[in-house]
Amino acid sequence: MSLWALLTQGDALLRGVSIVLLAMSVFSWMVILYKAVLLHVAQRDLSLCQACLLQAPDWQQAQTQWHDSDRWQLFPALMAAVHDSPTGALAASAALQDQLTRRLREALHSVRARLQWGQDGLATIGATAPFVGLLGTVWGIFHALTNLAGAGQYTLDKVAQPVGEALVMTAAGLAVAIPAVMAYNLLGRRLARLDSRLEGLAFDLRAMAHGASR
Repeated sequence: MSLWALLTQGDALLRGVSIVLLAMSVFSWMVILYKAVLLHVAQRDLSLCQACLLQAPDWQQAQTQWHDSDRWQLFPALMAAVHDSPTGALAASAALQDQLTRRLREALHSVRARLQWGQDGLATIGATAPFVGLLGTVWGIFHALTNLAGAGQYTLDKVAQPVGEALVMTAAGLAVAIPAVMAYNLLGRRLARLDSRLEGLAFDLRAMAHGASR
């Protein structure tokens, strides 16, 4: 019996488990595909932004080229942090370099939050999907054995078929969890490399802004 058969012919709990696993699978693959494209674009645009920052003759030209290079508008907060002025008496009372460091730190947090979107979801699906499938398996085996007891037949072929059908839920849980875990690890490594480059870019921005202010 397939997962679709369990979804259409099973009881309320089996249907609920099947729907949950299907929703998990759809969500995880949407996140995987979106993040694969997002991180590819982020790496490309970050290289372009770094190049324009190093090659531009002045800040105005650098800002214009940065905006053109950042096609998905992933990093505008970093450039804006260099030019923003603090609001409020307490923020303005700090040293200029401390103000710049704080703004760059906040900009990095906002960029990281966008790039890391979906990672928690993949981790949650990878950790819980096998247990959701196991719940469906245990419930299916319970019903299979209950039906066999009511029928009064205990031959091996009568037991093997319903138990095998119930184990489909375990396989479905693993089929949902394995891609989510693999994608979480692969995307996490790409995010770590991208994060180190973002920190380097923020350091360059701070150093150049400090040099220009002298």
